[in-house]
Amino acid sequence: MNKKITFVLVLALAAFLVMGSASAGLFDFLGGGDDTVKIGYLPSDHDAALFVADAQGKYAEKNITTELVQFNNGGDLMTAMASGEVDVGYVGIAPVLSSVAKGVPVKVVSSAQTEGSGIVVTDESGITSAADLKGKSIATPGEASIQYVLLSYYLKQNNLSTDDLNVSAMKVPSMNDALKTKQIDGIITFQPYVSIAANDSGNIVLENSSGMLPNHPCCVVVASDDFIKNHNDTVKDIIAIHENATKFINDNVKNGNASEVVKLLPKDIVSNPDLEAKSLESFPFISGIDNSFKADVDAFQKLEVDIGILNKTVDQKDLYWEA
Repeated sequence: MNKKITFVLVLALAAFLVMGSASAGLFDFLGGGDDTVKIGYLPSDHDAALFVADAQGKYAEKNITTELVQFNNGGDLMTAMASGEVDVGYVGIAPVLSSVAKGVPVKVVSSAQTEGSGIVVTDESGITSAADLKGKSIATPGEASIQYVLLSYYLKQNNLSTDDLNVSAMKVPSMNDALKTKQIDGIITFQPYVSIAANDSGNIVLENSSGMLPNHPCCVVVASDDFIKNHNDTVKDIIAIHENATKFINDNVKNGNASEVVKLLPKDIVSNPDLEAKSLESFPFISGIDNSFKADVDAFQKLEVDIGILNKTVDQKDLYWEA
C-alpha cells in the first residue's frame, strides 16, 4: 500500500477515535450515559420524598443525574429491577419481600412511609361493613401490591377471603373512574387516590389501612445489589437526600404548610391541591432503618406467611443494606 495512503488512513482512524471518545464524553455529560441513575416509582404521594428532592434539585447538587421511571404497581417495578432496568426504587414492602424471597438481588436502603391506603366503596353497593364485601367486585393495584396483602388480611380478620369476592387488578388512576361509572363496587388503593375517591359524592371510606393494621410498613427505598456494589457513595448520597426530603415534608406538614409540599409534587398526582394537602397529613413519612422498623417488617412478613402470600420470612441480612 502507498505510504501516503497508509498515513492518511491512520490519521483518519485516530481522528475517528478521538471524536468518538469526545462524543461519548459529551453524551455522558448530558446525562445519557451509564452514570444516569434510573429511579422507579409509582404515581403516589407515598413517594413524595423522591418528588420533593427531584423538584428541589437535590440530586443535581450531588452531581447525580437521574431518570425517574413510572410504573403501574410495585410488582412491575420489581420486575424491572430484577432485569436491571432500574437501579433504585420507591416501592411497597410487599413486592420487595416477594422478590427477595425469590432471589432478586435488591436491598432495602431506607424506609419511606407507613400506612396511607384504604378501601373506598360506592354507597349504592350496600357495603357498610367487612361482611358486606362478600360477592362484591373490588379492584386492587395487583396481587403483588401491599394493598392486596392488606385486603387479604382484612378479609381473614373478618372470616372471609379473596375467593369470596370478585377481585380484579386495575391501574390505580383508572380506579376512580370505574367507581364513578359503577363498574365496580369498591377499591383498595393508596393515597392520594383514597382521598380523591372519598371526595366524590356517592363514595365512602369503608376502612383506612391505619384501622386495618395500625403502623404497618408500606413504601421503602430499594437499590439493586449491583448498584450498591458499584456506586456505594452514590447510594449513601441518595439515602441522605431522601432523609432530608422526608424532614422537609414532615416539618411543613407539622407546621400546617402541607401546601408547600404539594407545590413540588407531579401534576399527574395533584388533581386537587387541597385534597392532596389533606392526604399528606393522613399518614407518617419516615426514613432510615432502625430496630423498630425492622420489627414492624418482621411482623408484616409473618402476617404474609399466615395468609399464604409468602412461603417463609426473609432473613434481615438478605433484606437490608445500611450505609
